[in-house]
Amino acid sequence: MESSRRCPEIRKDAVHNRWVIFSPARARRPSDFKSKSGTTTNAETRKECAFCVGHEHECAPEIFRFPPDSSSDWRIRVIQNLYPALSRESEPAITESFGGHTTTAAGFGFHDVVIDSPEHSTHLSDLSPPQVSDVLLAYRKRIQQLRTIDHIQYVQVFKNHGASAGASMSHSHSQIMALPIIPPTVSARIHSMKEHFERSGKCAVCEMCDQERNRDLVVDASVRFVSLVPFAATFPFEIWIIPRSHSSHFHRIDDHEASDLGGLLKRTLTKMSLQLNDPPYNYAIHTAPFVADSSTSPPFAHWFVQIVPQLGVAGGFELGSGCFINPVFPEDAAKILRQVVTDD
Repeated sequence: MESSRRCPEIRKDAVHNRWVIFSPARARRPSDFKSKSGTTTNAETRKECAFCVGHEHECAPEIFRFPPDSSSDWRIRVIQNLYPALSRESEPAITESFGGHTTTAAGFGFHDVVIDSPEHSTHLSDLSPPQVSDVLLAYRKRIQQLRTIDHIQYVQVFKNHGASAGASMSHSHSQIMALPIIPPTVSARIHSMKEHFERSGKCAVCEMCDQERNRDLVVDASVRFVSLVPFAATFPFEIWIIPRSHSSHFHRIDDHEASDLGGLLKRTLTKMSLQLNDPPYNYAIHTAPFVADSSTSPPFAHWFVQIVPQLGVAGGFELGSGCFINPVFPEDAAKILRQVVTDD
């Protein structure tokens, strides 16, 4: 049955404790739901790009590189952001309170950039699976460094691909922000997963990995990870990549898991690019705050990668209600992406 012939449906997202309206009448056929123009590039040219090999002196200070002993033949560089949203030089002390509640804190934190490749025209999905794995290992190394710093409570890894997705540079890169607070969306997600566990005795994200139960939502899978469209996807063709084994913190990923995830992430991004005309996209790694870290994973917190192609914009209803309207049923999106054949 085509999505356009279905009746609207409202689904509950157990991970984020929010409702999503699926209204297929507001869209064309799911197979025609593509980016109108593909990824747009920014104004800078390869010659002017500070992220390209040979232009290292134009960047903010380097933190580390892969391989570490290379003077110029590098594959990945992790650098400070030249225009950081937070200051690593600020004092992390609280500066203002009202009625016993903190209202202002110093803008302390870290804002770094991960340059995925020395080549300007190479996107993350163009890299080999081992090369994508190395990018993931760079994330892991930097998070492990940041978690040792006093007052840092949460680290967000994210990637903006394309100008309309927020990328200020067209050279492929990711960003890492380390915060002295736990963002409200993160707190709400952790609280929602904890409530679900206390009510059902099960991890909400682990339940999504049941391929037999959720086979219509699965896009792809590997030995250690599952790529799927969530049952109550907030956005059209939104994809989550989830570790099969319960784990609350991304920075605990081992080399074998990183290798496995690198291959699946590449295939998933390639499927999305081929089917949706190389759309601008964002991805984020949703992990648990450091304050929840212990020798074992909390039974309710489970990390995952969220990939969102930018195929539309939020309207007044979404902004006013916090309830999103998705014109593509997840089962249809998963089927369309699952059918895309990649070379890897």
